[in-house]
Amino acid sequence: MADEKMLQFVKLGQEYPAKREAELRADDFREIADRYATPDAEAQAGRCSQCGVPYCSVHCPLHNHIPDWLRLTAEGRLREAYELSNATSTMPEICGRICPQDRLCEGNCVIEFSGHGAVTIGSVEKYITDTAWEEGWVEPLVPGTARGQSVGVIGAGPAGLAAAEYMRLMGYEVHVYDRYDRAGGLLTYGIPGFKLEKPVVMRRVDRLKAGGIVFHENFEVGRDATLDELRDRHDAVLIATGVYKPRAIRAPGIGANGVVDALDFLTTSNRKSFGDAVPAFEDGSLNAAGKDVVVIGGGDTAMDCVRTAIRQGAKSVKCLYRRDRANMPGSQREVANAEEEGVQFVWLSAPAAFEDTDGNVARVRGQRMRLGAPDASGRRAPEPDPGSDFTLDADLVIKALGFDAEDLPALFEAPELGVNRWGTVRVDARSMMTSLDGVFAAGDIVRGASLVVWAIRDGRDVSDHMHRYLKTKAKAAPAREKEAA
Repeated sequence: MADEKMLQFVKLGQEYPAKREAELRADDFREIADRYATPDAEAQAGRCSQCGVPYCSVHCPLHNHIPDWLRLTAEGRLREAYELSNATSTMPEICGRICPQDRLCEGNCVIEFSGHGAVTIGSVEKYITDTAWEEGWVEPLVPGTARGQSVGVIGAGPAGLAAAEYMRLMGYEVHVYDRYDRAGGLLTYGIPGFKLEKPVVMRRVDRLKAGGIVFHENFEVGRDATLDELRDRHDAVLIATGVYKPRAIRAPGIGANGVVDALDFLTTSNRKSFGDAVPAFEDGSLNAAGKDVVVIGGGDTAMDCVRTAIRQGAKSVKCLYRRDRANMPGSQREVANAEEEGVQFVWLSAPAAFEDTDGNVARVRGQRMRLGAPDASGRRAPEPDPGSDFTLDADLVIKALGFDAEDLPALFEAPELGVNRWGTVRVDARSMMTSLDGVFAAGDIVRGASLVVWAIRDGRDVSDHMHRYLKTKAKAAPAREKEAA
């Protein structure tokens, strides 16, 4: 009977949860689609082919047991599906919402290769855990037997939160230090609500707080304590700050008022969604309402910016990207969503200069590009197309070219902290420890700007390495005390 519920792809087509009409969803910051009704989730999960080599799991950074929890969902055994999903991920409902499934699990689904359309893995994952929260299946975080050792985690983004949860489960006292007034990192302030509604993040944070993890918010390492001072407080320290330094554009007029960084724009918008008073929004400097907006970049951050500007009531929104549609790094689903909502893409274009009126940006002078020979990554490198300048009106220009690492050795007053030429922290590949004894690092601050799912994977992995280190340290302590006596 159970087998009859699977392999339904031969007679049932791929069907994602219905999106709200573009005109309606562009007026608010709610997620653009609701989750499946139970019969639809079971039916779509039943499309899984239960293949012998589950490429969906292989290409998931967390190696989630995807075919297994799809089968359990199809069979109506939803609590078991949740428990299996939760076994490998600390935030399955968040990954279900924001992972680029088209490039990971769904993009490598066997039935996608066969032309039947991938199983809608992300949408089923979201359905499973949202239901678990509603049904009370998400259990409190119960710490393990106290070990008498403490861990300090710098950064409350996905890598830091994942590591903090695992370390607490193992019985360590855990303190999380974050520069923002709310935990979550980019989950809270960098990703708009139409992709990830904020209560979804906050309920995860609240669960960690209820489990005894201590959060020190509005805490900046280097201002409120140096890295060495945190090392003195704790038996081990994890650096999981992410990368927040915006990549620069070198063009005349870049300093004009109204040329802003993507994260400033997105953080301001997300603060408004929490009901905060945000002067930069109220005075219009980080508010797209009534403006001609130009976003520069082609990644997911650029997509977040263009779609946020639409919802703020921009007069027009254009996205400049130096490559073509096929070569952009952002999710193609996000591009399609943006186009439905009224964003115009100006492919193969780059800013040449920013023109102002009385110090305020008024126009972007652009230049057409063409794709030349492949660069070091194998992608065809864009190059200027001579004599193809154009001009766009712009009251607000948002720079969304990605992020690099901040100068942590200087910020943390820790010049001995090893970094590479890109500024990301060097770690030993086997232990994930930095150049400083007992100081580990994980997430984007090690690998560079990447995906949330990779940050969660790194948080899971580093917790194992920290656990081994701390057990060794605890065993060595009595020997040292005996020698001292």
